[in-house]
Amino acid sequence: MRIEIEHETTYEYSEPVRLGPQTVRLRPRPGAALRELDFALNVDPTPTLRLECLDVMGNRVVRLRFAGETRHLRLAIRLAVETGAPADYMPFLEPGQARLPPDYPATDAAALAPYLAGPPAEPAVADLAGRLQGQAGADPLVYLERLNRWIYERITPEIRPTGAPRTPAETLARGRGACRDQTVLFVALCRAAGLAARFVSGYQDRSAMETDRRYLHAWPEVYLPGAGWYGYDPTRGMVVSNGHVALAAALDPAGTLPLEGSYFGGAASRVGFALTICAHETAATG
Repeated sequence: MRIEIEHETTYEYSEPVRLGPQTVRLRPRPGAALRELDFALNVDPTPTLRLECLDVMGNRVVRLRFAGETRHLRLAIRLAVETGAPADYMPFLEPGQARLPPDYPATDAAALAPYLAGPPAEPAVADLAGRLQGQAGADPLVYLERLNRWIYERITPEIRPTGAPRTPAETLARGRGACRDQTVLFVALCRAAGLAARFVSGYQDRSAMETDRRYLHAWPEVYLPGAGWYGYDPTRGMVVSNGHVALAAALDPAGTLPLEGSYFGGAASRVGFALTICAHETAATG
């Protein structure tokens, strides 16, 4: 599938300010099933330093520095990618690895430890994880399928453009949440079952919500022994497939922010954005 994206974000300030360092996470993560065809990032005002690199989580980031004062900051992205076939994204386990919690090889265990750590699961989260494990038996893939379906069926999706994700217990109590709330809940339920999980932000070909406006999306990824990271989309009730374009993955949502930075001055700020996504089915090549 070919996916074309145009994404513009504008910050307006009520009076001149000085911009601090900015980190942009709006370029697709490297992936075997994804091929980048075109990428352009235009920044206004023009930065004095622009450095493209990989961060500690393997995300492609652009680090910006500015001089002087400005009353705005505009970022305009143009992107085209080609994704793989749906079969490239299906979760897979080696024979003998169908057990929960999984037995991660010693070579992976140390690197995965941060993705299993965190505060103790809240009682409501631990109780739900236990019930889902009871239904799944010892099979991690069955657990993940049931978890994905449970959130899709029980947590009503909503649009909440700003604000930090709610805690897993809050989302359970409310019975509704934005994609980032559902992702944080999914990650907590994975870690409660001994599955390494992380938070991902990116684009999707179709929105789960009936709305004309498009937004960035969020979903979880789970590390499966011998297979690597696989994504689930509880907002849409599906396995992450060739209609998803991952931008950043991290231990928690803070590490996936599309723009992270600061400004100096007493001005009030206002943010606006426009996002257009076009997806085209493409014939297989080879």
